[in-house]
Amino acid sequence: METQRLTNLNYLEEVTGGEAEIMKEFIEMFFEQIPEFRDGLRIHLNNQQWKELGELAHKAKSSVMTFGLNDLGMRLKQLQLKTQQLIEIETYEAHVEDFEKVIALAEQELKDELKNLE
Repeated sequence: METQRLTNLNYLEEVTGGEAEIMKEFIEMFFEQIPEFRDGLRIHLNNQQWKELGELAHKAKSSVMTFGLNDLGMRLKQLQLKTQQLIEIETYEAHVEDFEKVIALAEQELKDELKNLE
């Protein structure tokens, strides 16, 4: 039984024309962004910087959706909208934990994908 993949590179293949070198560059750029997103979300959450949390969620949303992480992208959008209205603040932690969990799994999938592109 094949496990369900989190990432889907169809969009990336479309925008790069399936060029392996360009796809690798996109994946490597994403790897560079992950710590900024993961650590930044956690720091803004811990410091109760709701505006910054929402702005970073918005920035992360675009990146994760490039790699087919649409569910995660939609949850980041929910977080962004909640921070703009300062509603359901008690749910922000769960959003950040969800991001951390999903992004760790996606990162592993993309590392495997990079090897396939070699």
